[in-house]
Amino acid sequence: MKDIFVNLGPNSYTITIGGGILDRLNNLIPDMISDFAQTEGRSNKAIIITDSNVEKIYGSDILKAIEKTGFDTKLVCFKAGEDQKNISNAQMLYESFFDHKMDRKSLVVALGGGVVGDLAGFAASTFMRGVPYVQIPTTLLSQVDSSVGGKTGINHPRGKNMIGSFYQPKAVFIDADTLTTLPKEELIVGFVEVIKYGMIRSKELFEYLEKSLPDILNLDKDALIHIIFNSCKIKAEVVEEDEKEGAIRAILNYGHTIGHAIETLTGYHGYKHGEAVGVGMLYASKIAKEMGLVDDEIINRQKELIKRLGLRTESRELDPKKIVEKLYQDKKTIGGRLRFILPESIGKVVISDKVNEDIIYKALE
Repeated sequence: MKDIFVNLGPNSYTITIGGGILDRLNNLIPDMISDFAQTEGRSNKAIIITDSNVEKIYGSDILKAIEKTGFDTKLVCFKAGEDQKNISNAQMLYESFFDHKMDRKSLVVALGGGVVGDLAGFAASTFMRGVPYVQIPTTLLSQVDSSVGGKTGINHPRGKNMIGSFYQPKAVFIDADTLTTLPKEELIVGFVEVIKYGMIRSKELFEYLEKSLPDILNLDKDALIHIIFNSCKIKAEVVEEDEKEGAIRAILNYGHTIGHAIETLTGYHGYKHGEAVGVGMLYASKIAKEMGLVDDEIINRQKELIKRLGLRTESRELDPKKIVEKLYQDKKTIGGRLRFILPESIGKVVISDKVNEDIIYKALE
């Protein structure tokens, strides 16, 4: 096992990464509980939140593992899908918390991908103004990105993640073995977030991806743990610098500005999150080229990796005008000024609010 300590003062926690982590939960959970129970106390109530896909594979085993730690545990399951990350399911979770007699020291366990983690974290952050929760991510996307950093939220028909909070988990347990049960297309779209980390902060990681993509897609455990560990390490370092996205944390949104607009315009059905982010990264790079920040090599190396994954590299079916209109509803827009994360080289990006619409349209078209 490898540990990464996320140093956020009273909100600090540890990310534990390895193989066979789920088999050790009945030992790991008590250790995690003892760390915060000394100051916060503990309850004997716990709720596991998962979706219909993950429940079939891991639901029963994780329920038994957490029950062994002494919790009166209930499992709550909702239908799988990005469109399920909504206010109705948040309300359903609140009702489950009440029914299970959860209190402010009870434990919420998010077991699943990014939708589960975001929704469970949001419900935990808002119920009784915050109850403890842990993340057990089971997809590559959630393991390298959404489970770390404390962003929680739900979607609105007018925008992705427009309702949410910053709320750090008490721990993150990442078991690389769960990726063996993941459909290949889900593994592939999660890989885009790893490309993002290479682009924003690690030329070495990006080059490792170019060299080791076949090993990763063949689920070589050492390769998987390598990319998960390094992605989480980068994100932890950025979050430590800027927990609530006042400044530098915005670089984690590379590719997400246009990516989120694409997801919203297609009703969260036309593109998987990672695929939309990949397209968004390429458009951001084309914007950077129009502004004289990069040359074609930076665009082409990203494009080649994304093409090797078999993913789309553009969004021809969407009207550029509608994409631009949707950009102005993005959370990162301040005072009517669009803000983009733009590459300067592999491993380095800048935050810019000086991108005009003419440049955006040229890149989109």
